[in-house]
Amino acid sequence: MSQGLCAGRRPPRTTPTPPSSPNAGAAPSPPRPTPPPISDPARCRAALLAQRRRRPFSSPPDAAPSPLVPGRRRACSSPTGADLLLPARSPTPAHLIQMSDNMAAKIGEIVQVHNDNPVKRVPIARPSFGREGKQIKLLSNHFTVKLSGIDAVSIKSEDDKVIDGKGIGRKVMDKVLQTYSSELAGKEFAYDGEKCLFTVGPLPQNNFEFTVILEETSSRAAGGSLGHGSPNQGDKKRSKCTHLAKKFVVGISYAAKIPLKSVALALRGSESDHAQDALRVLDIVLRQQQAKRGCLLVRQSFFSDDFRNLVDLTGGVSGCRGLHSSFRTTIGGLSLNMDVSTTMIVTPGPVFDFLLTNQNVRDIRDIDWPRAKKMLKNLRVKAIHNNMEFKISGLSDEPCSRQTFPMKVRNGSSEGETVEITVQEYFKSKQVDLTMPYLPCLDVGKPKRPNYVPIEVAGTNPLCHMVSLQRYTKALSSQQRATLVEKSRQKPQERMRVVTDAVKNNRYDDDPILSSCGIKIEKQLTRVDGRVLSAPTLVVGNSEDCIPNRGRWNYNNKVVRLLVMRLFEPVKIERWAIVNFSARCDMSRISRDLINCGRTKGIIIERPFTLVDEDSQSRRCTPVVRVESMFEKVKANLPGPPEFLLCVLPERKNCDLYGPWKKKNLHEMGIITQCIVPSVKMNDQYYTNVLLKINAKLGGMNSKLSLEHRHMIPIVNQTPTLILGMDVSHGSPGRADVPSIAAVVGSRCWPLISRYRASVRTQSPKVEMIDSLFKPLDDGKDDGIIRELLLDFYKTSQQRKPKQIIIFRDGVSESQFSQVLNVELNQIIKAYQYMDQGPIPKFTVIIAQKNHHTKLFQENAPDNVPPGTVVDSGIVHPRQYDFYMCAHAGPIGTSRPTHYHVLHDEIGFLPDDVQKLVLSLSYVYQRSTTAISVAAQMGQFMKFEEFAETSSGSGGVPSSSGAVVPELPRLHADVCSSMHN
Repeated sequence: MSQGLCAGRRPPRTTPTPPSSPNAGAAPSPPRPTPPPISDPARCRAALLAQRRRRPFSSPPDAAPSPLVPGRRRACSSPTGADLLLPARSPTPAHLIQMSDNMAAKIGEIVQVHNDNPVKRVPIARPSFGREGKQIKLLSNHFTVKLSGIDAVSIKSEDDKVIDGKGIGRKVMDKVLQTYSSELAGKEFAYDGEKCLFTVGPLPQNNFEFTVILEETSSRAAGGSLGHGSPNQGDKKRSKCTHLAKKFVVGISYAAKIPLKSVALALRGSESDHAQDALRVLDIVLRQQQAKRGCLLVRQSFFSDDFRNLVDLTGGVSGCRGLHSSFRTTIGGLSLNMDVSTTMIVTPGPVFDFLLTNQNVRDIRDIDWPRAKKMLKNLRVKAIHNNMEFKISGLSDEPCSRQTFPMKVRNGSSEGETVEITVQEYFKSKQVDLTMPYLPCLDVGKPKRPNYVPIEVAGTNPLCHMVSLQRYTKALSSQQRATLVEKSRQKPQERMRVVTDAVKNNRYDDDPILSSCGIKIEKQLTRVDGRVLSAPTLVVGNSEDCIPNRGRWNYNNKVVRLLVMRLFEPVKIERWAIVNFSARCDMSRISRDLINCGRTKGIIIERPFTLVDEDSQSRRCTPVVRVESMFEKVKANLPGPPEFLLCVLPERKNCDLYGPWKKKNLHEMGIITQCIVPSVKMNDQYYTNVLLKINAKLGGMNSKLSLEHRHMIPIVNQTPTLILGMDVSHGSPGRADVPSIAAVVGSRCWPLISRYRASVRTQSPKVEMIDSLFKPLDDGKDDGIIRELLLDFYKTSQQRKPKQIIIFRDGVSESQFSQVLNVELNQIIKAYQYMDQGPIPKFTVIIAQKNHHTKLFQENAPDNVPPGTVVDSGIVHPRQYDFYMCAHAGPIGTSRPTHYHVLHDEIGFLPDDVQKLVLSLSYVYQRSTTAISVAAQMGQFMKFEEFAETSSGSGGVPSSSGAVVPELPRLHADVCSSMHN
C-alpha cells in the first residue's frame, strides 16, 4: 500500500467490476490470501462511518447521473484520506474484519497524514515497453559517455566587491588559478560564473583567501598621443600608466562532496539525491572549456565569435548559430546530447551603422533619439581611441559641439588648471575632426561621472564599435522570426555532420578536468531502435474513409466518382459580411471564389449581406479608431448581428489592426471572425485552407477519427473521459512586466475527442505553474478554470460527469514535474470536490516537451524520420515512463520529436495504448490537413499567443512584485467554444 502511494497512484477502489491497475494489460495478479482478523478495527470503522455520512455518488448504473452542483459548497466534514482509500460503495464490516493488523494501521496512518500533509506524488516508473509498429533503425544526437566513480568537490567562492559586468568573475577566477596554482596543488577547477567552483578531489585545505589584481590594458588614441584631458576624465591618469588595476579579495571555502558514482546509481534506475548535482557538475565542466575559448554561454549552449555563424535578421540583430551540450542519464547509459542551437545577438560593427539599421533609416538625422537611447542602454561598446570596452548608460544631453566636461590642463603648477571643454574641441586637439558634431555622444560613464564617446565615423574610422557576442533579448518582429527560422534550417544529414564534427573538434579527451573524472566520449552517434506506428484512418464527408499519406491529406484530391473530398460536418453560412482594410483587393472576387470553393466542400455559403470598404480618411487614424469606425459601418449595413465576419487586412496578421480587431470581436461583440491577407496565390487550395478554419470556428467538423466515429477508442470510449491540455504563455525575454497567460483546453461532447473549449487567465509574469485552476471567492463560488470546463463537459456530454481525466501539460521542465503532480493536480482535484462529493475521477498526467535537443535520424536514408516514429528505448530515462514521438512529417529542416513523460497513471494505459492515443490526437487538429507535432490539445496553444496579443493591446501591463495582476478580458460567451476549435 505504501509503495503504491509513493509511486503517485491511488489505491484501487472496491467496485463490482475489477479496478483498473496502473499496469493494465499485464498478467492478472493472483488472488490475495485471506489475512488473519485484526484485533482493533476501530479506526477503520470510524473512517467508514465518516465516509457513509458523506453524500455518496451512488446513482445506480441505469439511473441518470447526478448533476454537477455549481456555486457554494454545502457544509460537510472536511475530506479525509478515506475519500481516497475507501471504496465509493462502503463495504460491510465483515470485509473489514478480514483485513490484517498492518493494513488497518496503514489506513489510519494515511488518513491522519492526508488531513495535514497529503502524500507526495512522484513520477511513476516505466511499466513496460511498447511493441506495436514497424521496426526502424535510427541514429540519435546522443554520444555514449564512459564515467569512472570519482568524487567532485563543490567549493563556495566569495569576493569583497560587487562584480559589475559579465565575464569579470571568470577573469578573477582565472587570475586566482594562474597566481596561486601551487597553493591549490595544481588542481584545475570548473567555475559556474557565479559563486561555485568544482574540483576533482579535495584541495589541500578547506579555506583560502587570495588577493588578485585585474589589469585592463589601454592603447594610444587614434590620430595622436593622449593629452592632459579627456571626455572620460581619466586620460590624464592613463597617460601615466599603461593599465587600470582593480583589486579583488577572493575567499574560497569547502561546500560539499558530490560523488560522481551517484550517476551510475541513477543509470541503474535508483533515485539518488546527488545524481542531478553530479550531472550539473559535468555540464559546468563543459561550459568551462568553452568559456576559456571566449564563447558566449547561454545556459547549456555556447556560441563562438565567427562571422560564418551569423545570420543577418535586419534591424541590427543577427542570429548566431552555436551548439548545445548536456549530459543525460539514459536507459542505455550516460550520454552527451549535442545539438545545433541558435540565439540572437546585436550585430557587431560601428554604432553609427547599428543605429541606421535598427531604425531602418538612411540619414542619421532621421534617427529617433529617445528610441535609440532605450535601445542602446546597457549594450557594450569598444572605444577606438583608447581600445577600452564600456557599457552604455545613455546619451549626452547636448550634441558633441556643445557637450562640455571639466578637464585639467598644465599651466606650470603642480596641480594644473581645470577648464570646461567641449567633446568636439577635445577630439580636435587629438587631430580628429568630427564631421557630425550635431550628433549626441554615448555616455559610457557613471551617473555622477559621465564619460562621453562620439557616435560618428571620423573619416573612414568609426570611433566606437558594438562589442561582439552581445545577446539581444528583446522580442523579434514577425519578419525577423521568419528569417531566423528560414536560415536556421538544416537537413538531417547536415545536422548530423555538424554535431559529429563538433564532438571531434572540441577534443574533450584532452580536457584535464574531464580526464580527471575518467570521462571518455564516443565520437559516433548513438544507434537506437524505433517503431513506426500506422496513421489513424480519418472519416470525411459522406462517411468516406481517408487514409493520410505520410501524415498528410488533401481535400482537393479526387475520390469516388472523381469528386473532391467533402468536410465531415459542413456548416451553412447565411448572415455574414466582408470588411476590407486593404486598398488592393477585389472583395467581389473574394466573395465569389469563397462561395464556389465552399460548395465543393459541402459548405453552403449565401451571398454576403454587405461588402464594407474602409475610406481613405480612416486609414490615417490609429488602429483602434479604424476598427471602431469599421464596426459602425458594419452595424449600419446589417439588419442584425452576423454569424461571421471575413476581415481583409492590408498585410500579414501581425499588423497593428489584428489585435484591436480580434479584441473587438471576441471580447465585446461575440462575433466569429476570420482574417485573410490578399495573396498572389489566392487559388482553390488557399480558399480551402481558409474554409477549414471557418468551418471549425462555426461549430462544424472537417474530419473525425474512424475509431472516434465508430465509438471504438480504447479506454476513452467506455468511460466518460475529459481530456485537458494546459500551458502558460510568457512575454518575450526582454519584457518582464507583461503578465503570463495561463490557458487550459478541455474536450467536450464525449465520446468525441475532436471538440474543445478554451479557458484563459492572466497570472504573474514568468510564473509557469497555473494558479487559477481552483479559485474560491469570498462569496463561496469557485471562479477557477477547471469549474468552467467541468460544467461545459457535463452540459455537452449528455449530463455525464467525467470518471477519467487525461491531462496533457506543456512547457514544464523536469525540475517542475513534482509541482505539476503535487500542486496543479491537487488544485484540479479540489475543484472537482468543490462541485461534487462523489468519487474522484481517475487521473493520467502526461507532460509534452518540445523545447529539448534530442533529434532522430534514419540510419540508412537522408530524409527525416517518417511520421508516427516512436522511441521508448536507448535514449529514454533509465527509470521514468517517457518516450519520444515524431507524429508529423518534416519536409523542411530536421524534425524535432516531442518528448512525452507519463508522470501519473491511475487509468492504467498500456504503453502501446498511450502512444496510439497521442498519435491519434495529433490528427484531430481541425485547422490542419497534416498531423501536427503534438497532441491537438497542445496544438490549440498556438492560438493563445494571438489571444494574449489581442488582450494586451499595443503594450504590456506593468506588474511589479506584490502588485495585482490585471485580469484578462473574458471571451464572449458566444465564441468560447469556437475560437480554438
